[in-house]
Amino acid sequence: MDRGEQQAVAASVMPDIMQSVHSAELDPVRQSGADVHVPHERRRADDSGAVQKKQQAARIARLSLTGMFAALYLAVLGIFYLQHQIELRVIQFAGVLICTSYLIFYLLFISGLNLKSSARNLRTPMTVAAVGIMLFVVYLAPVTQMVFIPFLLLTMAFVMHRMSSKTMLNLSLATLLAYGLVIYAHYRQRADTDLLLLEAMQFVALMFALPGFVMLADRVQRLHSALYKANRKIRDIEEDAQRDVLLGCYNRRYIVAALEQQKRLADETGEPLCLAVIDLDHFKRINDEAGHLIGDAVLQAFSRIAQRNVRQEDVFGRYGGEEFLLILPQTSLQAASYIAERIRLQVEHYDWSPSLQNGVTVSIGLTQHIQGESVLDLFSRTDSAMYMAKQSGRNRVVKDEPSEP
Repeated sequence: MDRGEQQAVAASVMPDIMQSVHSAELDPVRQSGADVHVPHERRRADDSGAVQKKQQAARIARLSLTGMFAALYLAVLGIFYLQHQIELRVIQFAGVLICTSYLIFYLLFISGLNLKSSARNLRTPMTVAAVGIMLFVVYLAPVTQMVFIPFLLLTMAFVMHRMSSKTMLNLSLATLLAYGLVIYAHYRQRADTDLLLLEAMQFVALMFALPGFVMLADRVQRLHSALYKANRKIRDIEEDAQRDVLLGCYNRRYIVAALEQQKRLADETGEPLCLAVIDLDHFKRINDEAGHLIGDAVLQAFSRIAQRNVRQEDVFGRYGGEEFLLILPQTSLQAASYIAERIRLQVEHYDWSPSLQNGVTVSIGLTQHIQGESVLDLFSRTDSAMYMAKQSGRNRVVKDEPSEP
């Protein structure tokens, strides 16, 4: 068949193939009597749930850190009490408010109620609670103003790279307003001109400090955002370097490195390790008769079938051409044989386009790692089993039973 005829066949067959590939996204494998291992959607949901649990754990850890800051604040108030500068009831009020606030936020996190809010980290409510408690203490004991500003700035610094500049500015204005009301209340209660002058000076200092702090927070946020984006790009580049561009599965470099790593782990732990070499039967004939575009579509469909029928801990990748490797950690030969046979059946019974008259099948060689053997020996045994499957008529799984030396 000349090139013009190949292109004509490709043009007529491609819609059918792409329809089959699209169907694989909705129904990964059309088969007769074989089970689909783990639905892709369920696996994605499991991954999402695990990420959410990690995020909640991180939020609780940050809440614990705020608890340490609160304990430090109470310790400073304790020093004031020992110096007879404040009454015991001030520390008691502060302790009750801090413990109550901490308990409320902790219950929100462990119950998952915070996830119903758009601001899941509850940074703004936690900051408002902290500032409110400190202002209440200043109201009860004016002498504590000397520690109010340092702890206020410490609170702001804790959330500065996680809170928007607008929110920070609004919070600063609200803090200044509340502090002004505290000063006014002190003057109405005590009519102390010296205290008013001192508090007014503190207010002016805070009035200049907070806007500058907000500007600094904005620059920190931009730097944090730039670093985050750069880190994401680096991870994307690393991910792309591990993947086959056409198929989306792992490439040869990654899967060979993964095999080396899994082999070392198997030697150290004594856990079973299996390797499968999968080769598409008569793939050269598909390319020659239908063209390389059709061949690429067949590879994509097969890759999707295989990836959706292996476990999350397994490693599947393209070794070269139409040859693929499947690494099965902590898996006995019998269990690995079941996985390999399922893949073979689902490829055989997949709803390939009628234009591919002989359909598509795979030959699979499978073996189990022998303690102490090299990666080269393991691959050689598996590859030989695959060629034995080819010689025995193709479309089958051949196991190479391990024999201890």
